[in-house]
Amino acid sequence: MIGRTHRRDFLRQTALAGVAGSMIPAASSAIAFQDTPAKKVRFACIGVGGKGESDTNDAGKHGEIVALCDIDEKTLDKMAARFPKAKKYTDYRTMLQEIGDQIDAVTVSTPDHTHAPAGAMAMRMGKHAFIQKPLTWSVEEARILRALATEHKLCTQMGNQGTSADGFRRGVELIRSGALGAVKEINVWTNRPIWPQGIARPTEIKGIPNQVHWYEWLGSAPERPYSPAYHPFAWRGWLDFGTGALGDMACHTINVAAMALNLFDPETVEVVDTSGIVDHETYPTWSIIKTHFGERQGRPPLDLVWYDGGKNLPKEKRSEIEQKLHGEPMPGSGLLLIGEKGSFFSTNDYGAEYTLLPRNRFSEPPKVAATIPNSPGHFTEWVNAIKANNPSLALSNFDYAARLTETVLLGVVALKLGGKIEWDPVAMKVKGKPEADKFLKREYREGFSVHAKA
Repeated sequence: MIGRTHRRDFLRQTALAGVAGSMIPAASSAIAFQDTPAKKVRFACIGVGGKGESDTNDAGKHGEIVALCDIDEKTLDKMAARFPKAKKYTDYRTMLQEIGDQIDAVTVSTPDHTHAPAGAMAMRMGKHAFIQKPLTWSVEEARILRALATEHKLCTQMGNQGTSADGFRRGVELIRSGALGAVKEINVWTNRPIWPQGIARPTEIKGIPNQVHWYEWLGSAPERPYSPAYHPFAWRGWLDFGTGALGDMACHTINVAAMALNLFDPETVEVVDTSGIVDHETYPTWSIIKTHFGERQGRPPLDLVWYDGGKNLPKEKRSEIEQKLHGEPMPGSGLLLIGEKGSFFSTNDYGAEYTLLPRNRFSEPPKVAATIPNSPGHFTEWVNAIKANNPSLALSNFDYAARLTETVLLGVVALKLGGKIEWDPVAMKVKGKPEADKFLKREYREGFSVHAKA
C-alpha cells in the first residue's frame, strides 16, 4: 500500500482476505424475534460517527448494543464511552465473525462505498439491517441487497427518515388521489454539494493518522494513498467513494414523488447540462439531469428534471424553475410536481411540508382518504418490524428503498458515462453501451466483495 501502513493493518489484510464471502456462517433466514421483557433487540453498529452517531444512539434507546465498529479509533472510543459494555472493532468483518451469533441486527452508517459490502455480509448471516441512504454505491448492489432481504426474510430500513414523517405520508396520499390531475413534470433542486467537488485528486501524500485504519476505510474501493480530502467528511464528492449530490439528497427529495407515482425503471436518463466530472475523480459542481418515465400502472409518462449545485447553478437555469412557481420565492432546495389541475410545491427536503399551487385554486385543501398509517418514528418503525417479524411495517424497507436508490443511481451512471442512456431494467444494462457496465457494478478489492463466495 502507498503511504504508511499499521503493522496490525497488514496482518489483518492477510488474515481476512476473502472473509466477506467464504467464511461467513450460513443463515437461510432470520430467526423469529421473541419480544419478552427479558429480551431486547441486540445491535452491532458499523460506523458510529457523523450520521452513525444518531443511528447508534437510536439503537441504544431501542435495545442492547453488543458491538461498535469504526475505522477511526477516536470516533470509536467516544461512542464506546456511552456504551461501555459493547465490544470495539475497527473491521466489521472481524466483528461479524466473532459476535455474529450474539446479535439480531446491524446499523450501517459508513461512506456510500461500504454500505453494501457490510450490509450484505450481515444479511447473509440472517441479520436485520438499517442502512443509511443512499442504500448502495451501485445499481448492482441495490439489487443484491433487495434480493437478500427477500431471501432471508429480513426486516430492513433505509435511513431516509423523512419517509416516517406524517406530512410525507399525507403528501403521498394527496398525489395518489388525483387532486393534482395527471402529473407530467417534476422539478427537483438542491443546494448540494456543500463539500468539495469539481476538483482533481490530491498529489501530496500525507501520513495516515495513528487512529485511522485506512485499509478498512478503503474497503471495496481501489487502492489510493490516505488524504484528509477523503476522511472524515469530504468523501461524498469522489467517484470511488460517494455518489455526489444525487446520492446525498435525492433519496430524500424525490422520495414523496417516487412513492406516490412509482418512479422506478425509467426509460431514459439524460445529462442536459453540467460543469463536468473532473479527471474521472470528482462529481460536477453543478448538473441538470432529466429522467423520463414511461406509462406506469395507468399513469401517464413524465419527466423528472434534477438540478444540483445551488448557487453554482447558472442563473438562467434557476430562472427556468422560478417561472413555474406561480410567484412563490424559490428556496435553495425544493420539489415541484406539475399536474393538469395544479402543482405540489415543497421547500422541505423530505416533502413533508408543501403548498398546493396556484394558491387561489386550492384555498380549501382537498379531502383525501388516509391510507398510510402514521409512524412511531423511523428507527422505531424498523425495530417494531423486527419484533413483529413483519418486514412490511418499515415503509422504507429494501424492497422499496433499493428501487428508489436504483432510480437515483441511474442519474449517477448517466453523469459518469456522459450524454443520454436508454435503460433496460430486466437485463440491468444500458442499451447499446456496454462501456456503461463498469458504472453499474464495480470490481472489489479482495476481502470486501458484495458477492457471496462458494
